[in-house]
Amino acid sequence: MKRLTVLACVAAMSFGPGHALAVDAAAADALVRKSKCFTCHHKTKEKDGPPFAETAEKYRGKPEAIEKLIKHVTVPSKVKVDGSEEDHETLRSDDPADAKNVVEWILSF
Repeated sequence: MKRLTVLACVAAMSFGPGHALAVDAAAADALVRKSKCFTCHHKTKEKDGPPFAETAEKYRGKPEAIEKLIKHVTVPSKVKVDGSEEDHETLRSDDPADAKNVVEWILSF
């Protein structure tokens, strides 16, 4: 009986809100590579663009973080690189769930 209760609790927790918020790191990494984000960004090291860890630190705890970063990775814009403006490439996916997953992955650093 005790084993059944434990299994029921584990099963119930796996369908809770925390489960729905899990980041698919492999999918995010694959899409970031496909979108060539690593040309200018790195997970932890400085390149032309800020490292993902720096972005995560900048937006940690800010309620607008996800919305703002989703816009940044999905809407074409200009960014300053070495004093000149360049086009910031967008993710190579039209699926909003993909963009949200990538942003949550970046914020996890």
